[in-house]
Amino acid sequence: MLFNNITFILHKPQLSENIGACARAIKNFNFKKLIIINPKPIYPNDKILATSVGAKDIIKKSKVYDSIEPALKNIDFIIATSARFRNKNMKHIKLKDLKNIDFNKRIAFLFGSEASGLSNHEVSYANYTLQIPTNPRFQSLNLSHSLIIIAQYISSIISKKTLPFKKSKKIKTASKKEIQSMISLCVQNLDQINFFRPKEKRSIMLENLRNIFYKMDLSDKETRILSSVFASLGKNVD
Repeated sequence: MLFNNITFILHKPQLSENIGACARAIKNFNFKKLIIINPKPIYPNDKILATSVGAKDIIKKSKVYDSIEPALKNIDFIIATSARFRNKNMKHIKLKDLKNIDFNKRIAFLFGSEASGLSNHEVSYANYTLQIPTNPRFQSLNLSHSLIIIAQYISSIISKKTLPFKKSKKIKTASKKEIQSMISLCVQNLDQINFFRPKEKRSIMLENLRNIFYKMDLSDKETRILSSVFASLGKNVD
């Protein structure tokens, strides 16, 4: 499952509340992996667990390292988050560019400390730097807010790729025959009121009408309702 390929790394986090809130955000969007590098508070502690609310399992299963390099040994691809543009020979991407990332690889999102963010040293491990669009006059985002924005965005991308929208089993898609019967009834009534004018454009108007109905992805029930509407309108034609 692609969700299991995603890891969130907090580098030198300073506040227990932020660590707990990050764990909660990770679980909110169905991710499971958290790495903590050289945290300032004792890890874990009661405040972290309390702030994580129902995500204590994320905290308990997380991994802690003293430095960044050993934390990356099982990672294929690293994206560092930064509010500052780095004048380095590396690729800078935006949120929308995450759609082009191969989530079949083991991807890590690296977040810096609340006070100073990521240094050029930490960023040097990354394949890309990612900047969340904000007010250019006030770009500073809370650590947990940054993480939840990215987590939600990645979750939506992965869900579209792996969990296509499915209709309820109780809903039956209308057959081509049912739709065509409905269209025929509609056209019959439109002909009675001389709708298709000028006559030489009738064929293209019918084509456009079919395109509209077929693109609507109607259910059999909706088709029957529309057929009843068209039949009722036909009865009212003088």
